[in-house]
Amino acid sequence: MLYCKSLMQLIWLFTSNTKCFSTFGISQCSSSCSTCLFIPLLCLQQDSCETNMLVWTVCAALIACGVLLRHSSFLQDVQFVLTKIKVRRFIEKCVQTNYSILDRFLELVKTQPHKPFVYFKDETFTYRDADVLSNKVARAFLQAGCVKEGDTVALFLGNQPMFLWLWLGLVKIGCAGALLNSNIRSKSLLHCLNCSGATTLVAAEDLLDAVKEVLPHLHEQQINVFILADRCEVTGVKSFIDKMNQASSEPIPKELRSHLTMQSPAAYIYTSGTTGLPKAALITQGRVWTMSLLLPSSGVNSKDVIYDTLPLYHSTGFLVFTGAIERGIPVVLRSKFSASQFWDDCRKYNVTVIQYIGEIMRYLCNTPQKLSDKNHKVRLAVGNGIRADVWRDFVRRFGEIQIREFYGATEGNFALLNYSSKMGALGRHTFLHKMFFPYAVIKYDIDKEEPLRDSSGFCMEVQRGEPGLLVTKITAKAPFIGYVRDMKQTEKKKLRNVFKKGDLYFNTGDLLRIDEDNFMYFHDRVGDTFRWKGENVATAEVADILALADCIKEANVYGVKVPGQEGRAGMAAVTLRDGLKFDSTAVFKHVEDFLPSYARPRFLRIQRSLDITGTFKLIKTKVVEQGFNPNEITDPLYFLNEKEKNYTPLTPDVFDSIIAGDVKI
Repeated sequence: MLYCKSLMQLIWLFTSNTKCFSTFGISQCSSSCSTCLFIPLLCLQQDSCETNMLVWTVCAALIACGVLLRHSSFLQDVQFVLTKIKVRRFIEKCVQTNYSILDRFLELVKTQPHKPFVYFKDETFTYRDADVLSNKVARAFLQAGCVKEGDTVALFLGNQPMFLWLWLGLVKIGCAGALLNSNIRSKSLLHCLNCSGATTLVAAEDLLDAVKEVLPHLHEQQINVFILADRCEVTGVKSFIDKMNQASSEPIPKELRSHLTMQSPAAYIYTSGTTGLPKAALITQGRVWTMSLLLPSSGVNSKDVIYDTLPLYHSTGFLVFTGAIERGIPVVLRSKFSASQFWDDCRKYNVTVIQYIGEIMRYLCNTPQKLSDKNHKVRLAVGNGIRADVWRDFVRRFGEIQIREFYGATEGNFALLNYSSKMGALGRHTFLHKMFFPYAVIKYDIDKEEPLRDSSGFCMEVQRGEPGLLVTKITAKAPFIGYVRDMKQTEKKKLRNVFKKGDLYFNTGDLLRIDEDNFMYFHDRVGDTFRWKGENVATAEVADILALADCIKEANVYGVKVPGQEGRAGMAAVTLRDGLKFDSTAVFKHVEDFLPSYARPRFLRIQRSLDITGTFKLIKTKVVEQGFNPNEITDPLYFLNEKEKNYTPLTPDVFDSIIAGDVKI
């Protein structure tokens, strides 16, 4: 009877003239009935240029077949596509009316001024507090006379409420924030500033030493430098907190940001920031909406409280902040993830939604079990990178928490969501999804590092179960903006003439596979990048840094799998300069000075020579397969020993301890 009723509703819907939902906001209806599912289609068919009556007839036939066949995932598949279409239409309305996430924030300040917005340690900041403090930030910048509309200000600090006030304050005066990874130093720091075109740098007080390292270069480039302190004795560095405290909290006139559109820069977020050459992805005002709407698409509602331990300078952490504004909910912000304090925080703040990366879930599962493990209010987890075995352990131990695994890239034009709760999957491969948001998983030659093409020169899609490269079509509605001031890297991410002459696709750089039930799974990354500790590590960049060490001649950097660990740990096969021995202490100090912790090679292999191809490319297949097992490798092996601050010999006993999980890497 339920299916018959749904079919009757469907027929009625496709023959009626239903009015569209309100212009703004995502409906919070919790019903899964056919009416709620298909009303957005009617909204679209009235004015959408990308569809026609034939398409809707086909859709109706497909839906009817799905209902009649009682396919277990069919309605979920349709609902996901409809949600994505509705998000796209919402953003189009925002573009037409120039409605930004800041406008949404200011509405909330009026409608719920006393509702908590940020919990941090023992402090609570309401939406009104956030407005007042960001007004002070904006006026401090204006009174300093160094920032004008359209400028970019680099933010160099970790997770703290001030990060949020700074960004909101900048947007209020029509500026953008370059969100710098607080781990970068020296050449990387200067490169990131140059990429964004930032004219001002604001840094946390505990990062003053990192700023002092590059201060002469900053002065040469006439970059204004502020430190988040009441006073600063360093010549050429101004204090900011005192200026902010003295500034007025009066609202900022809207005229100061009247030039902003949905195509205007809101932020710059950096990818592959492992050494001196990170890439800056431009986040427009419209893109902020796209990121923010991940939360409602995943099931977050206006009564939730969300917990964020991820860095705000990453898109994963930043979207929690802007997504909370879209929902009008509080964010529990933590300066750094702590497995031992995680559930205590959730209980303290009545958290209902958590965000994760795979490492977080694994760390939580590895903590000692407690009787209070299921004593919390968390109902939903949103994130990416969780393994199937960790997923299984997590829900078994901490309760039936819904996990919404998503897939997407900061600079990408496509996203997947595992709305079916299939353990280990990224989402589902469906006809409707592919029709409205074109993508393909194509055959890829790993050795040549390029897609396979047929005799006509076009790419070929993989068979079920076969890993292939995910590519997504670049269109006006799904653009790829690219990397700021880096046309070479931008072009490398584009694939042309994929299925027909003249088409254009985004190369995700990820290998995925589709199983017989149409679930999609992550397989691996291609090229010279691997993932470790939630970060992308560019091997060529790490190799360049290693080669600057006095005793190292050249390096071949790659990732190796370590049992029980997410991603791949960095390893480098290196050769030594003539007449020099391996100076383990000096090399440790070198990588500590020039590489963030996640990019430092965990293992070193000393070789007489590195294997290369006929075109002088380094061969990695063999060394990757051999891994770091001293029982199988005759070359000297070393292990990054954090306790001794040295690269110490990797003996069979140490190897066994790493495999057993007794030694932390």
